[in-house]
Order: sequence, then C-alpha cells, then structure tokens
Amino acid sequence: MPKIIFAAYVALLITCASAQEIKPVDPPKPAMNSYQELLYWWNDIGGRVIAMAEDFPEDKYNFKAQKDERTFGDNLLHIAAAYYVMINVIKGSTVGYTGNDDSLWKKYPVKTDIVKYLKQSVADGFDLIKAQGDSGLMREVKYPWANQMVHASFCWWTILWHAGDHYGQLAVYYRLNGMIPPASRPRK
Repeated sequence: MPKIIFAAYVALLITCASAQEIKPVDPPKPAMNSYQELLYWWNDIGGRVIAMAEDFPEDKYNFKAQKDERTFGDNLLHIAAAYYVMINVIKGSTVGYTGNDDSLWKKYPVKTDIVKYLKQSVADGFDLIKAQGDSGLMREVKYPWANQMVHASFCWWTILWHAGDHYGQLAVYYRLNGMIPPASRPRK
C-alpha cells in the first residue's frame, strides 16, 4: 500500500509541475547606495510618525499610559528634537530647535505647531542625508551622548532606532485609546 500512495503522490507532483507555466525569474534589482538605503528608512519611520501626529486627536495629545512617562505630544516633540540633535552634530551647525521638554511645549503649544516641527525635522534630515551622500556617512563626528568619535552613519542609525522605539510607544497609546495606528489599518 505505501508504494501505491508514493506512486500516486509522484504522479500528482509531475502533473502539477507540468501544468504550471514556468516563468523566468528576473534578477534582483541592484543594491542602492548606502545613503539611498538610509533615506528609505528615514522616510519610512519619519512618515509613520508624521502620520500618527496628523491622525491622533488633538484633545488626546496630553494622553500618557502612566504618570511617569511622556505624553503623546511630548513623544513627538522629543523625536523631532532628537532628530535635530543628530542633524546638528552631523552638519556641524545649528538647525532647528532642540530645547528641553518644557521649552519645546512653549515653542510648539498646539498640534499644528508640533506636526509642522516634526515634518520640518524629517525634511531637514532627508536634505542632509541626500546632500552628503555616501561620503557623508563615513565622516567622523563627536557622538552627542558619549565622549567618543563615531561615523555619521552610526548617528543616523541610532536616531532611527530611537524613533522606532517611540513609534512603538505611540502605537500603544493608540491601542489604549481604542484606536488603530495608521500603519496597522487595512489597506484600501
């Protein structure tokens, strides 16, 4: 009996294989330059956080899951300010506002201000990555949170990881408010 089942299985495989049209496989696209790959991820996480900033109701910008953490709005201001810390280190000049949490709220007190600030920080980062290209990623800079020199690429990947952490936190804020984060919604 096992031989008959095996023979039937082989016959079925041969029939299925011959019934399918074999299409040639296209070779993979070539790799992008390093700065282009970085731009892809910069725009991806930046776009996700901007979508949340635009989507979340203004009356919930002061929401936080527990008393000892940042509000939704605090997180957005923190992300943008941290972007500017890295942009300034890599650029070697001051761009954007990087104040503390209290001063950020004073400068950007409402949702429209926060969204504009966040969008500008993402745009300024994009422009700098694009302008400096691959060679800019290899430039050595002083890391802002340690007494050490690093390559600019280290700074960019660090700040993307940081923004990704806060994106996850903001997704939890959505769920706690009975909302679905923009990136988790079904595509239309």
